[in-house]
Amino acid sequence: MNKMLVAGFAGTIAGVLVTTQLAAPLLAQSNDRARSTYEYLDLFGSIFERVRADYVEEVDDRELIESAINGMLTSLDPHSSYLPPADFTDMREQTRGEFGGLGIEVTQEDGFVKVVSPIDDTPAAEAGIEAGDFITHVDGDSVLGLNLNEAVDLMRGPVGSEIIITVVREGVEPFEVSIIRDTIQIRAVRGRVEAENVVLRVTTFNQQTYANLETEMEAQVEALGGIDNVRGVVLDLRNNPGGLLDQAVYVSDAFLEQGEIVSTRGRTAADSDRYNASAGDLAQGLPMVVLINAGSASASEIVAGALQDHRRAIIVGEKSFGKGSVQTIMPLQGNGAMRLTTARYYTPSGRSIQALGIEPDVIVGQRIASEAAEEGVIPRRSEADLRGSISNDSLTADELEQLEEERARLEADALLRDDDFQLAYALDILKGLSVYSDR
Repeated sequence: MNKMLVAGFAGTIAGVLVTTQLAAPLLAQSNDRARSTYEYLDLFGSIFERVRADYVEEVDDRELIESAINGMLTSLDPHSSYLPPADFTDMREQTRGEFGGLGIEVTQEDGFVKVVSPIDDTPAAEAGIEAGDFITHVDGDSVLGLNLNEAVDLMRGPVGSEIIITVVREGVEPFEVSIIRDTIQIRAVRGRVEAENVVLRVTTFNQQTYANLETEMEAQVEALGGIDNVRGVVLDLRNNPGGLLDQAVYVSDAFLEQGEIVSTRGRTAADSDRYNASAGDLAQGLPMVVLINAGSASASEIVAGALQDHRRAIIVGEKSFGKGSVQTIMPLQGNGAMRLTTARYYTPSGRSIQALGIEPDVIVGQRIASEAAEEGVIPRRSEADLRGSISNDSLTADELEQLEEERARLEADALLRDDDFQLAYALDILKGLSVYSDR
C-alpha cells in the first residue's frame, strides 16, 4: 500500500512565511540547475558529433549512444543498466525458467565478473564453479574494462559450443575451466525426504517457484504418509541468486499466518510498498530451518529475513550476499529496456538487507569431503564386542531388530555430515526440536 505523509496544521503559518521569504532564491536555484543540465546536454552533443567526425575509425551511432546510456546507468550502482533488445528478451526468458547459457548468476566487482552463485544442474555447477569466484578472462580475452552486459555477452554463444573461462578463487592459483554451453532449464524447487524431514531445495525465484514449492511439499508429505509423520521442514536457499519479488513474497507467505513479509522504500511514496502474509501454512506449524550462504541473494534474503523476524524458522549457514535493492524494468518503446534501482528491501523488523545480508542464527561453515576424511574416525569398541559378553535380557527380538534399524538409520544420517555438513546440522536441529517437543 502506498502511503502519503500530510503536514499538520501547526507548521502551516511558519511554512508560508519561510516559503514567501525564499521563493525568489529557490526559483533562481531551480533555473540555475536547469541551465547547468542543458549545458551538459549540449556538451554531450558536441562530444558525440566530434567523435563521429574525428575518431580514427567510423563509429556506429546506435552503439555509441547505447554505450553512453549504459555508462550513465552503471555509474549509479552495480545493478542499474541498459538492456538492448536482445538482452531484454533474454531476461524475460530467464524469468520464465528456460534460457541458453552457462547457468551462473553474476555481478561486477573491482572491474571483474564475480559469481553470485551457480545454478543447480547447469554446466557451470557441474564444472565446479563456486559462489565468490572471479572470472577474469573469457576465451583468453580479459573482461577488465568491460561493463557487466559486455562481459556477459562474451560468455554467450550457441548451445553446444565450448567456452574457456579463467577463474580466480581465494587461496587457489588462477585456473581455466572449459564449459559447454547448454540450454538451461531451471526446475525452481526440488524436494526430498531426509530422516523424516521434508527438504525443499529452492534454486531460483522465477514464475514457477511457488507452484513448484507447493507441488513438492505435497508430494514429500504424501511420501511420508501424511503431515503427522513429518518431523520438520528444511528450506534450502543456498546459492539461490534471487529473482522475482512476488515469488519471494509467495514463498514467505507459504509458511506464515500473518504479519509483514517485506517492505520496499524508495525515493518517493510511489516507489514504496509493503507486503503482508495471509492465513495458511503449508507446513502446518512444523519446525523449520532455512539454509543460507554467501550465494543466497535478493529474493532469498527476503524469505530468510521474513521467516527469521517472525521466529518461524531457525536460519543456519553463512551470512548471505547482501543485495537488498529493488530493480524496476522499464521498457523503452521497442528499444530494449532500462533496469533501474528504485528502492531498498526491509525485513519485517525494519532491517535493510543492503550490503549487510542476513546473519544466520547459527553460523555453520560447509566442510568439504577431504577435510572430513582428514579428521578420520577412531573405531570404538563396546561391551557387545567383547568375547563372551552376556546378552541383554530387557528387549525382545523384535525390539532388538527395531533398535538395529534405528541405529542403521542414524549411521546413514551421520554419513550426510561428510556430504553436506550444513544440511546435516539443520536436520540435527529439527531432531532436537522434535525430541524436546515430545518430552
